[in-house]
Amino acid sequence: MPENAPPAKNPKITLLDADTLGDADLAPLCLAGELTAFPISAPGEVGERLRGADCAVANKAIVGAEALAQAPDLRLIAVAATGVNNIDLKAAAERGVAVCNVAGYSTDSVAQHAIALLLMLATNAHRFAAEPRRWAESPFFTRFDFPAIELAGKTFGIVGCGAIGQRAGAAAEALGMRVACLGRAGSAAAARPDWPRLETADFFAACDAVSLHCPMTESNAGMIGEAALGQMKRTAFLVNTARGGLVDEAALVKALRSGQIGGAALDTISTEPPPADHPLLDPTIPNLILTPHTAWSPAESRARLVAEVAENIRRYFAGEPRNRVG
Repeated sequence: MPENAPPAKNPKITLLDADTLGDADLAPLCLAGELTAFPISAPGEVGERLRGADCAVANKAIVGAEALAQAPDLRLIAVAATGVNNIDLKAAAERGVAVCNVAGYSTDSVAQHAIALLLMLATNAHRFAAEPRRWAESPFFTRFDFPAIELAGKTFGIVGCGAIGQRAGAAAEALGMRVACLGRAGSAAAARPDWPRLETADFFAACDAVSLHCPMTESNAGMIGEAALGQMKRTAFLVNTARGGLVDEAALVKALRSGQIGGAALDTISTEPPPADHPLLDPTIPNLILTPHTAWSPAESRARLVAEVAENIRRYFAGEPRNRVG
């Protein structure tokens, strides 16, 4: 069968991890083909579940070489995400299986979450809100137990000035912040040329908040380590809504405990879900906020994601593939 040729007018679609999409309406996938959905698929279950399928849909389910070998009819892996590190792209290419992803579906949601985390660090509103009864114990009209700062006039630093980084930067500007970007080899300054691109040492030293919005690569794994944290202001905040592996977690814990930086808010960490003894789950770490990889999760984002996955499938089996990454 030639690559991209439709194996059937009504392709058999296997969704490997429907629970990772929450309560999103799967109707668009049903319209794209004959859908079989599994709540969650462990690595050892993927191959058997893909047997006889024309198309696999996976958010975080791992589709490796062994599973692909058990799925001779498979023609397409439609990833319900932007990142495709859960797919063995080499093995898929060797078997003539196309891989496509979805980008841009959660730009507004992730930027919104990044700014929400920054506001929590700046205002400590979450800590006050968690203690409503303490207000009744106050001898006067307010409480000063947790510090708050104004963001206006401070510098918001972006690592990764793509669509999400630009949206977060625009929101920071609306709060009265200055915006700067980390200038890296190969990065383009075409987007928002009005925002200065600073060399590494100057960037970390200048920023009052550093927000990560870049993909993870071999070259930037652990980029926020002892060196970068040591260059930051002692009052600076770190926000990560990108990839957990960008941060050296041991170095971050050390920096927070020693007061090397002012605080950190993370929506993603190196292991998800984390084991119960993960060092970042220690409640004694000061000024650390964790959210469980929810920046992408608003209902509107998930609806766009499902619709785009369905359109990727429809277009591929119509002989008009799009969003190919493998």
